[in-house]
Amino acid sequence: MGTRDAINVNALIAAAQKNAGDDGLPPVHLWHPERCADMDIEILRDGTWLHDGQRITRHSLVKLFSTILRKDDDGGIYLVTPVEKVRVRVACAPFIAITLDVQGEGEKQVLYFTTNVGDVVRAGPDRPIRVKTDPKTLEPTPFVMVRHGLEALINRAVFYQMVELAVERDLGKGPQLGVWSDGAFFVLGPPGVHHD
Repeated sequence: MGTRDAINVNALIAAAQKNAGDDGLPPVHLWHPERCADMDIEILRDGTWLHDGQRITRHSLVKLFSTILRKDDDGGIYLVTPVEKVRVRVACAPFIAITLDVQGEGEKQVLYFTTNVGDVVRAGPDRPIRVKTDPKTLEPTPFVMVRHGLEALINRAVFYQMVELAVERDLGKGPQLGVWSDGAFFVLGPPGVHHD
């Protein structure tokens, strides 16, 4: 690891602003910095960002930082600039899916999720929905892929909205509830599990 705070917050901001592409996102997948700086940055399960244990209260700053996040082959999540990267501790997922918009119905249905930092994600083959189920409590934890291997935790209200859209299919292991989006079927779990 590099020197603690060798990369400062202003350097991260400058990198995010200077390198944004047409879609507003810097090309972090093209950057391969050798230096790994050490800063105390954490994203809590509810989407709150902390720096040195203190909440980052400026939403514009959180949104900006979110554009330079990347998940690397080592499984770590980093804030990345062309010259350095900073490992970020993530409690569950770096983003939260907070709203759901539905277009069409049945197999033609398309689900659009909006995250807490303003990303709009069209769920489908390239941006799948997955549900991790606790083996003991059977409580579902649903996610949707956003970008660069980074997922959004789907909040409870949005998940219940998805359950209302769910249809039952037998995929060879008994009936499963799931939702269609952009031509793909995503399993939510067996019928009856998701209704509290």
